[in-house]
Amino acid sequence: MNQIRFEGRNAQFFSTLRSRIDGYFTENNIKQSGNWNLYSKTLILISTLVASYILLVFFTPAAWVSVLLCMLMGVNFAAIGFNVMHDGSHGSYSRKAWVNKVMALSLNMLGGNSFFWNQKHNVAHHSFTNIEGADEDIDVSPYMRISEYQPKYWFHRFQHIYGLLLYSLSYIMWIFYQDFVKYFTGKVGDRDIKTPLSVTDHIVFWATKLAYIAVFIGFPMYYVGLASTLVGYSVMALTTGFAIAVVFQLAHVVEDVTFVGKTMPVTNVESDWATHQILTTANFGTKSKSLSWLLGGLNFQVEHHLFPKISHIHYPKINKIVRETCEEFNVMYKEFPTMLSAIHSHLLYLKQIGA
Repeated sequence: MNQIRFEGRNAQFFSTLRSRIDGYFTENNIKQSGNWNLYSKTLILISTLVASYILLVFFTPAAWVSVLLCMLMGVNFAAIGFNVMHDGSHGSYSRKAWVNKVMALSLNMLGGNSFFWNQKHNVAHHSFTNIEGADEDIDVSPYMRISEYQPKYWFHRFQHIYGLLLYSLSYIMWIFYQDFVKYFTGKVGDRDIKTPLSVTDHIVFWATKLAYIAVFIGFPMYYVGLASTLVGYSVMALTTGFAIAVVFQLAHVVEDVTFVGKTMPVTNVESDWATHQILTTANFGTKSKSLSWLLGGLNFQVEHHLFPKISHIHYPKINKIVRETCEEFNVMYKEFPTMLSAIHSHLLYLKQIGA
């Protein structure tokens, strides 16, 4: 496994920024982890999911109502991932390690696996953002071409048209295929997983996968029948996949962000780590409180990549500090005013890179 080094020398930028961020929390006497704003959101999201499930499985409303509820469950799945699991996985949900672990394990309830998510997202994606061969989030080949360093096929010229539809399949592919590829190969992308699974990890992997299938496919099939279950589950899963994929793509696959992959395998990056995070990341819709609430602050992706150990509920407050420090050190800071403008940029980029 090749080691990737960040060769840039701009240590003063990040040390200054980190000092200012730490100063903000010290001066205001607040902790960097979550608070009751996050905890109450958790209760709302989980309660809504449970209520939707009970209504669909045990009361079976009219078909059109059921379809809407399945779409709501799909959004709910994604929102729990954005808000609860994501902060727990990064250790920012609470100051208590066991609470963070429980929240991270909420991903297993949603069909994924927290161990492999940590390897894929926390280790690979956050360390090597937009680096070919190391960041699996930009590896959709051959179906889509995300960067100039990936092979180009004739159908990529249409990827800005079919891309959003393809994103809908990402959740199903993730929980029923990609997790198993990681499990049996021991790799994330082209990189070996350094920490092998323990006996407990193996048990948790299989037990929670089977439990997920039983709860969201087996029980509904018993109560409402095969056809209704397959339709309802498909609507829910496609909605979840679309929501998750779009949000993460808007953060890293838009115009004017950086991709690295001139030589394979990549062994060095010209920028320092902090500058690299900013050059490969974009914010969107940060003025919308409702969007920030629903997305768990993932529209503040720059702040998240620089300070993943800080809970997302603090991002709106530290946003100004990050922007001003970037301007002071002449580091490009990319932000779209709305989510729609970010989607527009994403589609334009897909069209450009696929042409």
